[in-house]
Amino acid sequence: MEILVLFGSLVLLLALSIPIGISLGLATVIALIYTGTIPLIMVAQNAFAALDSFPLLAIPFFMLAGALMGYGGISKRLVNLADAMVGAVLGGLAMVTVMACMFFAAISGSGPATVSAIGSFMIPSMKEKHYDSDFAAALTATAGSIGVIIPPSIPFVIYGVVSGVSVGEMFISGIIPGIIIGLSLMAVSYRTARKKGYPRTSSPPKIWPTLKEAFWALLVPIIILGGIYGGIFTPTEAAVVASVYALLIGKFIYKELDFKTIYAAFKDAALVNGATTFMVGLSMSFAAFLAMEQIPIKICTWMLSISSSQVTIFLIVNLLLLIVGCFVDNISSMIILTPILLPIMLKLGVDPVHFGLVMTVALATGFVTPPYGANLFVASAVSGVSMLKISRAVVPFILAMLFCLLLFTYIPALSMGLVWLLR
Repeated sequence: MEILVLFGSLVLLLALSIPIGISLGLATVIALIYTGTIPLIMVAQNAFAALDSFPLLAIPFFMLAGALMGYGGISKRLVNLADAMVGAVLGGLAMVTVMACMFFAAISGSGPATVSAIGSFMIPSMKEKHYDSDFAAALTATAGSIGVIIPPSIPFVIYGVVSGVSVGEMFISGIIPGIIIGLSLMAVSYRTARKKGYPRTSSPPKIWPTLKEAFWALLVPIIILGGIYGGIFTPTEAAVVASVYALLIGKFIYKELDFKTIYAAFKDAALVNGATTFMVGLSMSFAAFLAMEQIPIKICTWMLSISSSQVTIFLIVNLLLLIVGCFVDNISSMIILTPILLPIMLKLGVDPVHFGLVMTVALATGFVTPPYGANLFVASAVSGVSMLKISRAVVPFILAMLFCLLLFTYIPALSMGLVWLLR
């Protein structure tokens, strides 16, 4: 009955459009009142205890680094480099969009931020070259989801904090899957370009000049991952280094940051981090109640009674994640579902890093699935194309994402190979 009260309250509150953080806290309070065995002060105690976390500090600094890089002209230089590398291929601008999103993903950690930064350049460029506007918006929205898979990734940090898994290992697990997803989207783009006759770029720029321009931007992932695995700094310290680096590069090398844009970057990061931190704090109270009432154990026992096959349970969990991703954003879903699903996967012998990667990819698909689809909303705002048209055009790209999800689920070496090598 406690399960019904807790999750029933949560679903009802979310249906009433109450913010996810408040919904988590209120659902926990309602369940505590119903049971009557645990004092209500537990909510505040666990929320504040959860926020007293050094790894959690990585989130605001990665957000700040991404904002500073967006305002500092880095996205424009990454687009130029991608154009030099793949622009001459059939449907070149589509390829450029995917590759530029992959580059920006390695410095932003956010899906919607990647869509906004790259889409503002690439969607108008594709429309100018007579690409269908709905295709351009759908491609950018889907490619933007790579922003939470290629490290650094804010959802990876969240998963690491909630599950206790190494954030550094989560970062490493996302490198190969992010590249595979990018190549899959390029393949779909190439097929569409052949079918609809989309052009190549007429005169691709030389690689060397654009590489020199983008050199300082491309150093960011090298500094972050190299520093973490070289034992120089922790993921949290890497986020601080990335923020300082972005500020210095944007101000003194690219010279596109001034007081106004720096203020805007800090404001954007503060607003997003405020909402995220509030959610994380109350989610820990929610998770604490789950543990006290042994709800994950009960759900685990029930699911394992259906089947003890890792293949079957993984398929059921993926379907659940895909459905949830249609209605709840990536970070919120991860906060709510990790304490529930991770014990099940551990019982089946699944590596928690592998499950975190699969969970992130499944929920990232939710960025481009209606009705929530945060990336769809951003792409619609940037392109001026209606949500309905983008939702139709995005179907082939969603199928590519689902194919990749199955690969990562049932071939662990794709995500865990580098992790095993470095352990």
